[in-house]
Parts: sequence; C-alpha cells; structure tokens
Amino acid sequence: MLTGERPGGNKTNTSPAENYYLARRRTLQVVVSSLLTECGFESAEKAAVETLTEMMQSYITEVGRCAKANCEHTARSTPTLSDVVITLVEMGFNVDTLPVYAKRSQRMVITAPPVTNAPVIPKSLVAGQKRTHPAYIPSHFPEFPDPHTYIKTPTFREPVSEYQVVREKAASQRRDVERALTRFMAKTGETQSLFKDDLTAFPLIAARPSSIPYLSALLPSELELQALEETDSSEQDDQTDTENNHNNNIHDDPGADKENAVLPPGGVVPTVKNNEENVIDNPYLRPVKKPKVRRKK
Repeated sequence: MLTGERPGGNKTNTSPAENYYLARRRTLQVVVSSLLTECGFESAEKAAVETLTEMMQSYITEVGRCAKANCEHTARSTPTLSDVVITLVEMGFNVDTLPVYAKRSQRMVITAPPVTNAPVIPKSLVAGQKRTHPAYIPSHFPEFPDPHTYIKTPTFREPVSEYQVVREKAASQRRDVERALTRFMAKTGETQSLFKDDLTAFPLIAARPSSIPYLSALLPSELELQALEETDSSEQDDQTDTENNHNNNIHDDPGADKENAVLPPGGVVPTVKNNEENVIDNPYLRPVKKPKVRRKK
C-alpha cells in the first residue's frame, strides 16, 4: 500500500515529512525495478525488491556522507564533483566505467519524480534575524549560527497585573483549596450520605454535637480579642508616659527641700503603681469603658 490509502478507501493523514520520505522511497523502488528489467527479469518478489532498495539507499547515503566529510575537511560547506569522485575511489568503485554505463543502449528512461518540498525542521528558539556574510567573507564559508545562540533571549514571562485576571485567579485558587479541604475532611472523618443505597455519593461532613453548645456564643471572637489587646496596649502606653512625665517633674524641681523631706518608715520613696492588679482577665467582668468623645475645635 504505497499510495497512501487504506483498504477502506480513506486517505491517511500524513505529515509533510512522511510524504517526502515516502516519495523518495517510491522513486528508489522504481529505479530498482527498471534495473531488474534491464537485466532480463520478468518478475520479482516484494521482499527481494525491498532488500535491493534498502541496499541502494544505504549505498547512496554512504556516498553522500563521505563526500560531505571530504568537503568539510577542506573548509568548505558545499560538496563538489571532485569530492564525490574521491569518495567513489575510496569505496573501491571504478570511476572510468561511469561514462560507458551512462551511454548504454538498453537503458530505460524513467520519468522525473514529482517535485516534493523538503520537510522544514522547526526551530526551537526564534530570536532576531539571521545574519548574512559580509563582503569580505567568501560565500562558501559556513553560515552564521542561529541568532538565539548569541542574542539574549529572556525565558520568563511578565507577571499578570490586570485586576480582573488577578481576582479570577484568586477566586479559583480559593475554590480549589476549599474543595480539597472538604474532600480531605470527608475522607478522614465521619460522613453522612443523602442516599442510603450509595454511601459514597454526595458525602456530607457529619456534624459533631458539643457537650456545651452555648460555649461558642460566650467566648469572644478573634476580632474582639484583637481589639481588646490593642486597647490595653494603648492604655499601658499612656500610663507609662504619664509616669515618666511625673518622675521627670520630681527630679527637675530645683526648689524642692530634700533635706526636710520625710521618708516613710520603710525608707523607700513611694511610686505610682500600675493598674495591672486591677485588670480582670475575663472580658465579661471588666468595667465598662466610655468611648472617647472628640471635641470640635
């Protein structure tokens, strides 16, 4: 089946590279068949034709590889006729017999094969424009490499800063996290099902009854605790500033009669105590604090 069709009649979807290789292989089979006809064969098995085609393809490939190697050995990029002749001599072929063989009388003329474009090899990186040779460099010298080998090409993407895209991404991530957490809790904990026949369909996280159901209503929330801590810290800062100002006034008073000062029996000057002892840890037993009213200036 070398026509590219299946037995049912549908054409196979082949790539341009496969079409190129199939056309080249078909041309070699036609050449082998014509040579067998010139030698007097009327028919040949398919396996024999395939073997001869493979041998011819290997021979031509080896000739081209050796000619390319001889060309590059002399600092050239395109092989010439002399490179092919040297290759045939090295492979043990008598080059003098080629003109006589080309002028034989019983040779068969083969029509030119259809023109097929060589497969285009896709480039992994495309950057800039390929440079050509300057005027002082001969044209047979190797071409410049691909621009991506000497041009800086950034490999990272700019972060997306659009408001809509960021919000959609955040929402999708949040939804995925909630869904994953729900599935984890459903697999590791007790679940309830809507259907008695199939317990795995639509599992629901089982509610755990609490021994003290009203406890969650009495305990303060995290926002209330945070507000209370901020209020306490601000009051402590104000009280510390007041004590510091009072101590500075005592030490800076030059007219104070320190000699006539009466000390208490313990011999220690009393200081202003903090109100930490009066602070109650329970937020429901604390005294009511009036909000500060700002006076209009």
